[in-house]
Amino acid sequence: MRSTKEFLKDIREKSVDELAKLLKEKKLHLFELKLKFKTQQLTNPNEITQTRRDISRVLTLMKEKENSNA
Repeated sequence: MRSTKEFLKDIREKSVDELAKLLKEKKLHLFELKLKFKTQQLTNPNEITQTRRDISRVLTLMKEKENSNA
């Protein structure tokens, strides 16, 4: 898995549309992780926390870009 710094560097270069697409993918991934957790198929429950934090980072960056354009 990528480090947080690499993830931030990568998403800062994306446009708002690309961030929206990434957000949708991350939310779907979170849903799948929760499903695996409930069925006891998830080997690393920390993935759920990491994905939630990634979603928050994407949302924060989207808000920053929207506010800077307004």
